[in-house]
Amino acid sequence: MSAQLNYKIEGEGHTIVLIHGLFGNLDNLGLLARDLRNDHQVLSIDLRNHGQSFHSDQHNYLEMARDVVNLLNTLELTDVTIIGHSMGGKVAMALTQLTTIRQLVVLDMAPVAYQQRRHDNVFAGLQAVIEAKSVSRSEALTVLAKHIEIDGVRQFLTKSLFKSEQGIMEWRFNVASLLSNYSQIIGWELIDKTSVKTLLIKGGDSDYLTAEHQAAVQQQFSNAKAHVIANTGHWLHAEKPAEVLRAIRKFIV
Repeated sequence: MSAQLNYKIEGEGHTIVLIHGLFGNLDNLGLLARDLRNDHQVLSIDLRNHGQSFHSDQHNYLEMARDVVNLLNTLELTDVTIIGHSMGGKVAMALTQLTTIRQLVVLDMAPVAYQQRRHDNVFAGLQAVIEAKSVSRSEALTVLAKHIEIDGVRQFLTKSLFKSEQGIMEWRFNVASLLSNYSQIIGWELIDKTSVKTLLIKGGDSDYLTAEHQAAVQQQFSNAKAHVIANTGHWLHAEKPAEVLRAIRKFIV
C-alpha cells in the first residue's frame, strides 16, 4: 500500500480537487476553496514532499498524479473536477492519462518543458535557513532576505516553517528532493491527446503561459480554451481571486 497524501475535505456536492504549486500546501488555494465549498465538495491536498504529506526521493508528474489517483480511489471519488496551479497544474494535466476527469482548470501553466531555472535563489535561501539553524520565523526571514528580494515570496515560503523538537525552524517541504528533482519539476513528458474539457487561465503579466505554447496545448488537449486575467502575475488566484473564481464558475457550470 503506497503512502497516502494529506488532505482536507469541505462542503457537499460535485467534487473539485485543488492542487497547489511548488513550495506550497493545501491552504494555498484557500481563497478559491472558501468560495467553491459553498456549493461543491472541495478536496484540497498536500502533494508529496509538501505540507503534511510524505517525503520521497522521487518527484515527477506521473508519480504525483498516481498519488492523487490513489487518494481519489481511497475516498471513492470519481468524475471529479481538477484545478491545479503551476506545478499542480502539471499534475492536473498528467491526471488525464490515469483517470476519468469531468473537467480541468489549469492556473498559469503550460504543458511544456521550461528551460529557465526560476528558483535557484529560492533554493539558496531555503538551504541558508537550514544551515543557520534559525530558532524563529523572524530569524528565518532575515536569512531568506539575503537571497530572495521579494517580500511576498519570503512570507509565502515561511508559511511552511515549523519548530522542531530541538527548537529549530525546519521546512515542511522536502528541500533536498525538490532540488535534486528540479529538472523533473520544470520538465514535461508529452501526454496523449485528451478530450477532457479544459480551461487554461493565464496571468496577463506572466510568461508561464504564452502564445508560443499554443501549439503544445493543441497537440495534447483537443477541447481546451484560454482565459486571461489582466494585470496579474503567476499568483493570479491570490492577486485577483474574484476574477479567477468568475472564470472558473463560468466554465464549470
